[in-house]
Amino acid sequence: MKAPAPRMPDGKPDFSGIWFANVPPKDYCREKDCIQEERMSRVQINMGINMPGGLPYTEWSKQQMVKRRANGGRDDPHTYCKPPNYPRAWTLPQHTKIIQTPQEMVMLHEFNAAYREVYLDGRPLPVDPNPTWNGYSTGHWEGDTLVIETNGIRDDMWLDIQGSPITESARVTERLKRVNFGLMKVEISVNDPKAYTRPWSVTIEMALQADTQMLEEICLDNEQDVKLYR
Repeated sequence: MKAPAPRMPDGKPDFSGIWFANVPPKDYCREKDCIQEERMSRVQINMGINMPGGLPYTEWSKQQMVKRRANGGRDDPHTYCKPPNYPRAWTLPQHTKIIQTPQEMVMLHEFNAAYREVYLDGRPLPVDPNPTWNGYSTGHWEGDTLVIETNGIRDDMWLDIQGSPITESARVTERLKRVNFGLMKVEISVNDPKAYTRPWSVTIEMALQADTQMLEEICLDNEQDVKLYR
């Protein structure tokens, strides 16, 4: 897993593979690994848990979070089997499979067989995109780092379980770096003046899942949880 990162024919790092938030398997849980597992679990709840002072919410965001938490978070889109929106999807306990070509990167997410496209052909971001769950993404290279820019995100998204908002005004930048064969770091930067007083960044580690295959997780198949909230 610590071998050099593979590369595409053009020399760029190849991110292809199946990835999972960097949490060690239970069978190999040593003390330091268990701490890492707990840390990743907390990030799913609060994406800014490791930031000094936490995420810099605007007053509007604080009011939104009071409403979202007032009913136990039952309005979380993820609770209702909605798509695993990025950047939140990086923290969720499902696999992401990356398929990379020189012109495009496709991310397949286990949750509800979701997908995301990142265009690498040099096109600019749209000026007035149609808001969607994953937004509209383009990528470019800065050395061995793939920089993904995204806009056109829906105005009602949650970044984590506690309900941190992200809105249509957001510009999200993800910097993907494959440290070695088995480890990828994703630095997530969010610039959303409606929801946050200043731009902020967090880094998520993803571990390669070798010798495995994707297994679809269809949330709506015999779903039993939502009715408990009604």
